[in-house]
Amino acid sequence: MASKTEGYNIYKIFKYFSRKFKIKDKALPTDVKEAFSNYAGSPEARMRPDQLRRFMAEHQGETEITLSDAEGIVRQVLSRRKNDVVQDHTTGLILEDFFYLLFLDDLNGPCNSQVHHDMTAPLSHYFIYTGHNSYLTGNQLSSDCSEVPIIKALQGGVRVIELDLWPSSKDDINVLHGRTLTTPVPLINCLKCIKEHAFVTSPYPVIITFEDHLTPSLQAKVAEMVTRTLGDLLYYPESECLTEFPSPESLKNRIIISTKPPKEFLELKDKGNVLANERESSGEETSGKDTVDGGLGVEFDADDRSESDQDDEDNNACGDNKSCQPAPPPEYKRLITIHAGKPKGGLREALRVASDKVRRLSLNEQALERAAASYPTDLVSFTQRNVLRVYPKGTRFNSSNYKPIIGWMHGAQMVAFNMQGYGKSLWLMHGMFRANGGCGYVKKPDFLMQNGPRNEVFDPKKTRPVKMTLKVKVYMGDGWHLDFSRTHFDTYSPPDFYTKVYIVGVPADCSKKKTEIISDDWAPVWNEEFTFPLTVPELALLRIEVREYDKSEKDDFGGQTCLPVSDIKQGIRAVPLHNRKGEKYKSVKLLMGFQFQ
Repeated sequence: MASKTEGYNIYKIFKYFSRKFKIKDKALPTDVKEAFSNYAGSPEARMRPDQLRRFMAEHQGETEITLSDAEGIVRQVLSRRKNDVVQDHTTGLILEDFFYLLFLDDLNGPCNSQVHHDMTAPLSHYFIYTGHNSYLTGNQLSSDCSEVPIIKALQGGVRVIELDLWPSSKDDINVLHGRTLTTPVPLINCLKCIKEHAFVTSPYPVIITFEDHLTPSLQAKVAEMVTRTLGDLLYYPESECLTEFPSPESLKNRIIISTKPPKEFLELKDKGNVLANERESSGEETSGKDTVDGGLGVEFDADDRSESDQDDEDNNACGDNKSCQPAPPPEYKRLITIHAGKPKGGLREALRVASDKVRRLSLNEQALERAAASYPTDLVSFTQRNVLRVYPKGTRFNSSNYKPIIGWMHGAQMVAFNMQGYGKSLWLMHGMFRANGGCGYVKKPDFLMQNGPRNEVFDPKKTRPVKMTLKVKVYMGDGWHLDFSRTHFDTYSPPDFYTKVYIVGVPADCSKKKTEIISDDWAPVWNEEFTFPLTVPELALLRIEVREYDKSEKDDFGGQTCLPVSDIKQGIRAVPLHNRKGEKYKSVKLLMGFQFQ
């Protein structure tokens, strides 16, 4: 049990004894005092709006700040501190006001909050925030299917929603994870929620990937349902096969479909046989596999076969049999903007770039790792014009995730994640898509899209010289006493916090550092600086995690965040922390400094 009296934290021990811990005054970091004095004139002066504008432009690197903006910031800071509307901004900020401002992440956050990448390039030029089995509420085997996780994903900025389509017993279409105990949700429910929530967070296009296990008649029903429900939001190209994908800018507030083009279907009288045949060529997450060696022993899913493969098989099956029916109604095929599938042959053939069309190829995480080991530059070349989707291996029953950086290093646009599967890998995914204003599309670095002077392709394995050095200073943290109970970390004393700082990126850049442990303090002050030399800063992520030291048990979790190095702002910044699920705490923040050299 813990209580608080003036100036002290008091913790009860065995009901009879008490321990008193003096509450330390918040020590302003020396760098904060110096910055204030440099721009205000002295520690006792007031910082006028014009002086604040200079500080923001010169020290913080925000050159676009105007005098009017600075005046508005002064008003906001004074009104929040005084809990009143302040009309007069001319009095400026005292040192404590200035310190308060630096701890406001909405006014002084670590990343650029605006869309600032070129959004007019083809879709293949972007990393896209991608979900996997977006309808699942929990594990891959027995959880409920629902529109709720789809809504949550869209609200979090996800731009690619995956739906597995299966026939229902009532000649309708359900969404569920096939051959499992997951309970279905009607497709129409998913489409309606996508329409309603697609653009609440970002105006850039939402891509729906269908894993299709339907007969032609049900495919026609899907086409009618999609066009009727999505209406003018739905985009599909005039030509059947694109030679280049459209841009995110041109597809603002539009929804597009990605799936395999439907194959010709042999109509059988026995509907059970029809459904059985459909399931035998099941989707990316089922157990049916076509093993294609390509020198790697890489397994590709049977349903990844291209339309040409499927047509060949159907023609062989039909022969001269007059019971063969024509292709499904053209409406379904015409709705597909991003065609999925792979050509015949092994991995090398699958990664071959066609000059007359673009497509999407899907690989599971294991196939990607094997491909990256043997054909890294082929992967990069493929993703310069085409879309590569990576998805979790089938044994991740608990909806865990894999390391996304492998896909990004090789240009994979759709690194598909279980958004309900919490963990460090998902923290990295959240971090990557905090870039570019959190719009769900991050422009790939030029070196992934353009060949070098000798036509060489980027090779992630190649060692490069240091391109940039990032200096990270961890000043202090605060807010735990507001978001946690007083005995959450330690029953008999205030917490003992320390901070871990990681760089995640190409192998040469990966590194980790740790501050010292600050004992018995709810607002720890570290003032420790770390230096990270980076060879490929464009792909680097800064992962930050706070832990509470425990002598006898595993250290307690105190918050985390992940930031894209390419979008970090220089200067002294407020860095909000998140819980294990990626949800932002109300009050917990770190005060950190960032310098680029």
